[in-house]
Amino acid sequence: MISFDNTEIAFKSKSNAQLNKAYWLFKIISFPLIVKLGKLLMPLSLKMRLPIKGLIKSTIFSQFCGGESINDCKNAIEKLGKYQVGTILDYSVEGQHSFEQVEHTVQEIIHTIERGAEDPFIPFAVFKITGIADFSLLEKVSLGNHLSDSEKLEYMQVVARIKRICKRAYDCNLPIFIDAEESWIQQAIDDLAFDMMKEFNHERAIIYNTLQMYRWDRLAYLKNCLELAEHNKFVYGVKLVRGAYMEKERLRALKVGYPSPIQADKLATDKDFNLALDFIVENNERFALCAGTHNEDSSIRLTELMNKFQIEPSNNRFYFAQLLGMSDHISFNLSHAHYNVAKYVPYGPVKEVMPYLLRRADENTSVAGQTGRELSLIQGEKKRRKLA
Repeated sequence: MISFDNTEIAFKSKSNAQLNKAYWLFKIISFPLIVKLGKLLMPLSLKMRLPIKGLIKSTIFSQFCGGESINDCKNAIEKLGKYQVGTILDYSVEGQHSFEQVEHTVQEIIHTIERGAEDPFIPFAVFKITGIADFSLLEKVSLGNHLSDSEKLEYMQVVARIKRICKRAYDCNLPIFIDAEESWIQQAIDDLAFDMMKEFNHERAIIYNTLQMYRWDRLAYLKNCLELAEHNKFVYGVKLVRGAYMEKERLRALKVGYPSPIQADKLATDKDFNLALDFIVENNERFALCAGTHNEDSSIRLTELMNKFQIEPSNNRFYFAQLLGMSDHISFNLSHAHYNVAKYVPYGPVKEVMPYLLRRADENTSVAGQTGRELSLIQGEKKRRKLA
């Protein structure tokens, strides 16, 4: 059975200086008050053009991001690739609305696909539909509301953009993830992902939809996905995650007055995530999977399932993924055992990537034990190196 306790393997890509830097960064963000103040002060300071960009770049940005451009990510790609860990380039700029900005985002996503097509260490591309579509329009479509003629035209443009991206992924033979988002726009995203899979996933999974298992309805949805894939004779690509909008979802459900789509507790989320792994592996002839998880138990469970169903660790229909700067003990130990692993490597201008960075800091303070686990692993490796 695979173990995630080997810190020598986990941190072999990091020098002593980098290890110390990561330690102090996680130490700082282990204090919720500091994170809360940072969320207020950093965006304000950047807006006021105070000289803090260098500080951000050398600390939280360098821990969780690959650079400000695709070219800047070259070092991260090569460094991860040296240890057989792939890179998923993630253009993490948010809140772009003008036609020019949206078109730039489409082109940037296509550039990540083309960059991946020429590099064996970039196994996937990824994009968020809200990066190229108006949120309120997606909400209307998800609810089945009537669209005006101008909205119908706008939605046709959204579909055309998505098809451009997916067609380029198909032509380059590079699988692409469509990220999950808020539940009240997810129906439109699910439908668009299904249409793209139906068109491009007949030989292999090129398009992947993302399922957030902190939603209590997703396990039933996954089972329905199998029926759709079988009926339409395509491979259903699934990126399985626990989820990223929990507090926002609960607050909106309370405010608007509808049952929360979120599981009652973490135990229920973990249970459904693992049941989803079981279901996908049991029906692996119709699924391709990327397990996006920082959870040790779920990662071990997937390795055991693959072994049970005689699926080779190197089978390219099964991947594990974690975020850059987090859970290296999972990523590098899996890779060392010859499983397919990739890191999400976000990039973009510091100011525009700020929302992503603040979510990472938030996550490390709010997810029970996460920062403590990172600190404990780093301390263990520092001690091991000192004794060695």
